[in-house]
Order: sequence, then C-alpha cells, then structure tokens
Amino acid sequence: MPDRVYPPVIAAAKLMFRVLDLRITVDGAHHVPTTGGAVLASNHVSYLDFIFAGYGAQPAKRLVRFMAKHEVFKHRVSGPLMRGMHHIPVDRANGQESFQQALDALRAGEVVGIFPEATISRSFTVKDIKSGAVRLAAEAGVPLVPVAVWGTQRLWTKGKPKNLTQRHVPVTIIVGEPIEPTTDDALRKRMQELLDEAQARYPEPGEGHWWHPAHLGGTAPTSEEAAALDRR
Repeated sequence: MPDRVYPPVIAAAKLMFRVLDLRITVDGAHHVPTTGGAVLASNHVSYLDFIFAGYGAQPAKRLVRFMAKHEVFKHRVSGPLMRGMHHIPVDRANGQESFQQALDALRAGEVVGIFPEATISRSFTVKDIKSGAVRLAAEAGVPLVPVAVWGTQRLWTKGKPKNLTQRHVPVTIIVGEPIEPTTDDALRKRMQELLDEAQARYPEPGEGHWWHPAHLGGTAPTSEEAAALDRR
C-alpha cells in the first residue's frame, strides 16, 4: 500500500524529539523482523505510546499499523492522519471486522501494533490483557514481538495534565525477542518483565514521583486502586 502520509509524520515526530531533547533509548530493535508479518505487542502508559513503540521499529525500516479505537479515526485532525497511515480502527461493538483487517495486514507482510491491555495503565504495571495479540499472531502464523515503553507517561497519561513541551525527558523502549504465539498470561508476564527492565534502567530515580509505580516507591495508584478508578 502507498505510504505518502506516514513518512512525513515520522519526520515531524523526530523533529519534535530533537526540539524537546528527549533522551530516547532503544534496545533490542534488531528483534523486529525486517520482512514479513509480525505482531508488535506493547504495554500502555501514555496516549503517545504508539509513536514511541513505532519508533522502536524504525531501525528495521518497518512501518507499524496500530490498532486504535475507532473514535480516534473520527476526529477532524487525527482521523485523516490515522487513515493516511493505514492504522486499523477498532470498534469494540464489532471487533471481528477489525480483527480481520489486522489479519489481512499481517498476511500481506505488515507489522501490526497492538496494546493488549486495551487502555492505559494508571498503575504503570501491565494490566490483564485481551486475547487479540496472541490470537492474531497464531492465526496469521507470524512472530509475536513484546515491547516495553517507559517515560512517555511523563508527557501525557490518563488522569494527569498533558505536558507535551517538557524537555529532556528520558524515554526507554525495549523490544524483546520474538516469541511463538503463546497464552495471554505468558505474554503478559513477558511484557511485565520487559517493563521491569525498562524501569530498572531508567536514568532518573522515580521514588516519590506520581509517574513511578507504587511497588517501586512511587505515588502512582496500586493495581487495585487503578482498577477502581477505571470503573468510575
């Protein structure tokens, strides 16, 4: 499929990274297959995660087609961009249609990006995940590539004011080794392991900060408290 929109958007994002002097570290980018279909499964801590998870596939020269809620495609600004980049709208009332679109893309040799938690994790740990990523990889017969992003929540996350002009923020992206399609629990465990690694490597201490998980000394809500907030 022609990509007239995606490359300029990537160039604009990279310019933004330079202007803000974001300290981005990518590890494991060589795990993204350079050809053929693959499912990229990332944790979700920020509204900007698709930008940074996709950035992790740039060294492999892959454009990731992200699955995102269909409301984003209806917005007057984001809608044309999402459609132009051939991302995949997800209507939770009709999930089979989006599943089939993603499956077709994988079989055509595309990389499809999924946030298996479905919504942003307020606790900054990996929530229970949906079955879509594992099912897609299994049905398409493609590798499942787990990814962790960390630091993006400091720019814009659920329940906090966005701070898109904040400078010098470290962002860590870790791409794990491709795994054979497996169980949802195994994928969640692997994603949490990568997130633990990203948090341990992060160059700024997070103790006492809202953007750090409670179990590591931050003031983010616990998993139970976050679940209660999501139910409100």
